[in-house]
Amino acid sequence: MRPQAPSLRRWAPLAVAIAVATGLLAAPPAVLDVVAASPDLTMVGTTRYIVQPEQSRVRIVVDLVATNHLHDSTTRRYYFDHGFLAVLPGTTTFRLSGGNGSPTVGIRSRTRDYTLLQLNFGSRIYSGRSASFQLRFDLPDPGGEATRDVRVGGSLVSFPVWAFASPSTPGSTVSVIFPKGYSVNVEGGELPPATVDSSGRTIIRASAIADPAKFFAYLVGDRPGTYKVSNLSVVVGGARARLSIRSWADDPAWGKRIKGLLHKGLPVLGALIGLPWTRQTPFEIQEAVSRTTGGYAGLFDPRTGRIEIAYYADSMVVLHEASHVWFNGSLLADRWANEAFASYYALVAAKRLKEKVSITAVTPALKKARIPLNAWGAVGRDTAASEDYAYAASLGLARGIASRAGSAGLQRVWAAAAARDAAYQPRDAVAAQPELVDAAPDWRGLLDLLEDETGKRYDDLWRTWVVRPTELTQLDARSAARAEYAAVQATAGTWELPKVIRESLRAWQFDQATQLLADARAVLNRRAELRQAAADQGLTLPPQLETAFEGEAGFAAATAEADAEVTAMQAIRAAAASRPADGSPLVQIGLIGANPDLTLASARGAFATGDLARVAEESDRAQAVWLTAEEVGRNRLLAAIGVALIGVMGLVILIGRIRDGRARRRLPMAHRLAAATRSAADVQPASEIRPRSEIRPRSAIHPTSDDRRNDGWGND
Repeated sequence: MRPQAPSLRRWAPLAVAIAVATGLLAAPPAVLDVVAASPDLTMVGTTRYIVQPEQSRVRIVVDLVATNHLHDSTTRRYYFDHGFLAVLPGTTTFRLSGGNGSPTVGIRSRTRDYTLLQLNFGSRIYSGRSASFQLRFDLPDPGGEATRDVRVGGSLVSFPVWAFASPSTPGSTVSVIFPKGYSVNVEGGELPPATVDSSGRTIIRASAIADPAKFFAYLVGDRPGTYKVSNLSVVVGGARARLSIRSWADDPAWGKRIKGLLHKGLPVLGALIGLPWTRQTPFEIQEAVSRTTGGYAGLFDPRTGRIEIAYYADSMVVLHEASHVWFNGSLLADRWANEAFASYYALVAAKRLKEKVSITAVTPALKKARIPLNAWGAVGRDTAASEDYAYAASLGLARGIASRAGSAGLQRVWAAAAARDAAYQPRDAVAAQPELVDAAPDWRGLLDLLEDETGKRYDDLWRTWVVRPTELTQLDARSAARAEYAAVQATAGTWELPKVIRESLRAWQFDQATQLLADARAVLNRRAELRQAAADQGLTLPPQLETAFEGEAGFAAATAEADAEVTAMQAIRAAAASRPADGSPLVQIGLIGANPDLTLASARGAFATGDLARVAEESDRAQAVWLTAEEVGRNRLLAAIGVALIGVMGLVILIGRIRDGRARRRLPMAHRLAAATRSAADVQPASEIRPRSEIRPRSAIHPTSDDRRNDGWGND
């Protein structure tokens, strides 16, 4: 998070009362005239700031050269015997030495912004003369608040630097000397690079300062020191969070303050965000300076599980960094989203805890550095102005999102993001396994999840705060595709749209999604036609079309299924249409032993189950029976007549035989044998009957031997 550096404005030097002196006339001695100091009296200072951490102070030594620039006249002689000098507020133990007498120094006034000293020179400085003095005083570490501006300790030194001279008097110099081991950073103002002398001291020197009244710098020096570690264990969302708080050994107040704030703040953050504490290893929070955190008051490193918080960070920064336990890149992908909601929940938690915090609004000055949040780069890449704008804008965006989503809506979004649940879930995702994505949602996935989970629109906020100009067209295409998706989904009713459509929408491939939706609509139109055709025939549509529509085989498979169902219904219709309407006797005879209605009913039942091959088979069978019924009946009738005629003929023959039998019983034996012979000739094949010229009863004819030989008859 951007630093909340100490307020440096009040430390800026004042151009008033830097050097003011009183000039006294030598003769007549009773007359006093007050003469302005500048440019009549000038002072040029060579200032050394000596950092003394063992004494918790900065010793300031100013070598002053005071010069009287007035010229005596023949009647008057001018001199100065004292002057005024403004020094840093909070300074103490003033001593003035040098000159030709016994100079002294006193405090004329103290304010929040400066201390005004009166320098009594101890002797007169006459026209054209100069005097040298040494002013010594201390800038002590006042202790107290961790956010104090002046800190002088073994681990950290921070303080402002002024130059001391009369206004509009160039030539002063400033040197700052740090003991061995300190790394020094210039947090405010401009100073030359630091050097290290032979004893290891770090020295920064500014020479020939053009306008000492405007010179200002703020220095921060730190060195590796001993950390004091305190442990914290607190229940967050039903899980125990373990933290290790590392404060500088010479700054126990920081550790105490951070521990107390996190002890009460972490459970509040967990309840607000609605996600459990999942970290198993201890979390480390370490005191730092903004230089070691890249110029930021707080920095979270999810790889090491360490948060660095600047010594001057307020409660907003601490709670913001604690929120990064959840918003750290694993829940949301984009930097702006993580910073936005870390700031948002820090602000809400601070209000519940009644912690006084300050936030940066998007002011007109910040708007001059405006960037789309999607263009916000990694830490340290953008300018300080762009960073400040992005932090303020991201918080403003998060507050706008939260006002629409509500706390419960946001918690649903975070739960979905943590579970990797995708947007555009199927309707039965609750009963079945939800569809997942393999990464944290970026700005596109977050927008989709927000709108899916809350039922509200946020694309206007994305247009205002998030997207680059080149990404606006994506939002336009998204709006059109989502509108068509909703319309097709309504048309589909209980049918689920294919997964490939949802995947296209999630990937923001809106051209592909639009084409797929058109294909889906075409299949749904076919479904409507099939439903009407089925209703007209009293049929029940099979489930195969729905299965094909929802499956992964593509819309070609669904279209093929629709075509097959149309063909099947046509077969049933054709079979039903072939049923004879007149019910003539021949048809009735032809249908004896057949039940085409039952066969057609079987075909209709097969259609309902989707057995379209059986539908075709049964329909063809029923149709064939009806179409051939009259011909079959005719053939059956003819066959029956033929059978009847044969029966009649057989009956006639039978009757004749009966009559012949009776007659034979009345004839002699020879006549019976002749009759029998004739009967045998009637029934034997022609090839087995020998031709005879005459057949006579044996009782009337005595065969000759030739007759016996030719006829094969034996004797009686």
